[in-house]
Amino acid sequence: MSEYPVYPDLSGKTAFVTGGSGGIGAETCRWLAANGVRVAVSGRNLETLGRVLEDLKRFDVKTISIAADCTDSDAIERARLATEEKFGPVDILLAFAGGGNAMPAPVDQTTEDDWRSGIDHNLTATFLTLKAFLPGMKERRAGAIVTMASTAGRSASPASPAYAAAKAGVIMLTRHLAQDVGRMNIRVNCLSPSAILTERTAHHMPETKRAEIAALHPLNRLGTPADVAAAALFLVSDSASWITGATLDIAGGRLMH
Repeated sequence: MSEYPVYPDLSGKTAFVTGGSGGIGAETCRWLAANGVRVAVSGRNLETLGRVLEDLKRFDVKTISIAADCTDSDAIERARLATEEKFGPVDILLAFAGGGNAMPAPVDQTTEDDWRSGIDHNLTATFLTLKAFLPGMKERRAGAIVTMASTAGRSASPASPAYAAAKAGVIMLTRHLAQDVGRMNIRVNCLSPSAILTERTAHHMPETKRAEIAALHPLNRLGTPADVAAAALFLVSDSASWITGATLDIAGGRLMH
């Protein structure tokens, strides 16, 4: 479709996307489908997964939805098997699932449950997703992987310490893996968004707060899911064939390294 940039090399490939039931994940699924990629959309909410799958029908490519909790290794393995049974080997892996119940608080006031939730839903979920799909990619000596971090993992912020530590861990896990599998023609990169105006954020954030946060960014606006999806497609395409182990800040200039 004309509103999406086209990467011809992506057509006919298969992608597995965790966290695909809304926000950044769902938008990335649309961009993939618009490029002729077969998409397996994974998430925990069957109802929202169904809505995403219905929307993807307009792109006239094969898609499936698979409910899976990425903190459960057995669930991820079942999702992988279901995807391969339907579409064959996975060429593109987008490990975008995250979240958890960790609330912003000083370290000494962070509960153990909040800590474990933040680590499990962000770092452990990414690790288990990578672990499930890597053997096949290594056997085929091909693949493109993108993980999801956050500016909270790049710079101190008011975010939950568990969430921040987990996202920083995702960045280092990405670099470690990229070094391990580069010689097998598998590329692994990371996206690190700042303030992204997803459906959920829009529902909970008043206009005055949006303007306040936008003013913290040199580009003077909040990010959109499309901003992140555009970067994800570039990183999994052949246009990024000489890029691995990178963390790309999708942050409107708020972070400059």
